[in-house]
Amino acid sequence: MELEERVAELERRLAVLEQATDSGGTPSLGDGDFWALAGLKDQLGRLDGAADGGVLFTGSVRLPAGEQYEWQYGALTAGLLGSDEDRPDWADAAEPLAALGHPVRLRLLREILGGRRTAAELAELDETGTTGQIYHHLRLLTGAGWLHTTGRGRYEVPAARVVPLLVVLTAARP
Repeated sequence: MELEERVAELERRLAVLEQATDSGGTPSLGDGDFWALAGLKDQLGRLDGAADGGVLFTGSVRLPAGEQYEWQYGALTAGLLGSDEDRPDWADAAEPLAALGHPVRLRLLREILGGRRTAAELAELDETGTTGQIYHHLRLLTGAGWLHTTGRGRYEVPAARVVPLLVVLTAARP
């Protein structure tokens, strides 16, 4: 990137920050400037076969137990929707999505991300059911890839699934 372009971009960012400060607030994600969308469009402009666009999700997350995750994933629209002759099978997404479709399983995931990692710790929670029911939910979440065991009865959300899980939850909000 040329020096002039870099300076112009820094000036634009500074103006956005100053405007937010002048109005008494601070910039927040999702408000105003579509900086992530602008970056995606820039990348799509450089890729062959990206005429129909694409999607991107990304995140930088620090969990209550201290783990830090940074992750991004993008896909071209053509690969997601296909063409009349070549449509991708979305049925593969049914099991992982169905596993998230129960309030107790969502609670278990939230607790595991928060630091409760063993079935015994999870069984101490109110309104999660019997130990047998908790193991049933944990098996479904593990089978769908939202959890894995780390040994000695400990569960965790795989690193590559932390940000996608939070993206799905964000997308599901009304």
